[in-house]
Amino acid sequence: MGSDTFWVLVAFVIFMAILAKYGAFSGIVAKLDSRGERIRSELEEARRLKEEAQKLVAEYRRKQHEAEAEAEAIITSAKAEAERLAAEAKTKLEDLIARRTKMAEQKIANAEAQALADVRAAAADAAVKAAEVVLAANVTGATADRLLDSAVAEVKSRLN
Repeated sequence: MGSDTFWVLVAFVIFMAILAKYGAFSGIVAKLDSRGERIRSELEEARRLKEEAQKLVAEYRRKQHEAEAEAEAIITSAKAEAERLAAEAKTKLEDLIARRTKMAEQKIANAEAQALADVRAAAADAAVKAAEVVLAANVTGATADRLLDSAVAEVKSRLN
């Protein structure tokens, strides 16, 4: 080592000692410490915000799953209700058709009975008129009237 380098080294060490004695390094160290503390607090705040965000994401996902499950339940319920209403409507329609068919059959039966009664009445009237004609041609006088009246009454009572 050369003597110049030695004296530069000694001067540098003395200069550093003087700076250290008067607190020049303490200000730098204090600033570095405060900056490190500020960075540490910012990192801690970032970690806390990240955890809150993760909790919020988890909460929203849970709510989304609940909403999807509720929507699925509503859809299932609506389908079941629609099927129930369709079955109920089908049953009511079948009952209505059965009632209408029975009413139509009853009307047909009544019409047949009425037609049969009308035919019997027409036949009775025709028989009475024919009997009147035959008796009028063959029997005369009071006997004819009496026989005619009793025959008409008997034919009417039998046919009706």
